[in-house]
Amino acid sequence: MKLTSTYRKLTKNTTINDETLLSTDYLNHFNELVMMLEMVPDMPEMLAEAEAWVPKTYQEHFRDSNFQHKELAVWAYEQAPDKYRVPLDDCIERMDTEIAERLTELRVLVDGEQAAVLQETVATTAGLLRRRIDTMSALINGAMDAEAYEAEMAAEGPTDHGGSVMGQSDIDALFD
Repeated sequence: MKLTSTYRKLTKNTTINDETLLSTDYLNHFNELVMMLEMVPDMPEMLAEAEAWVPKTYQEHFRDSNFQHKELAVWAYEQAPDKYRVPLDDCIERMDTEIAERLTELRVLVDGEQAAVLQETVATTAGLLRRRIDTMSALINGAMDAEAYEAEMAAEGPTDHGGSVMGQSDIDALFD
């Protein structure tokens, strides 16, 4: 049994959205990574820091944080309406997969000293990740629900990674 209405009262006057029962503080976890990635073209050594970044679930993020209402955030997540929480979880899973793929691509480019391609790939990657962060923000703030999320994912297509991100065969061709 969900206690959604009770948690909506508990989250009033906090940074936890009292409609969705989710908090945008979670997005800091991803924003930190995007900022590191954006430094990679000028400071390739930053890639090692980005590679040390570890995906965290919503609840892990709050348990490990100094967020004022972290316990409430963890408990409210369990009570969050499925129309927001389920697509948020899917978006997080997509984001984590995309990050792992992009870090691998960026490592090849950094190691191959492909500065121009690296800069373009970082820009494309950052754009993709920022779009995912925007989608998560919309879900957390109640501006998007499961139906709208599904429509957005369907419009994106199964293999669209934001445009010009190179596949492994494209990267391999750079070294031929």
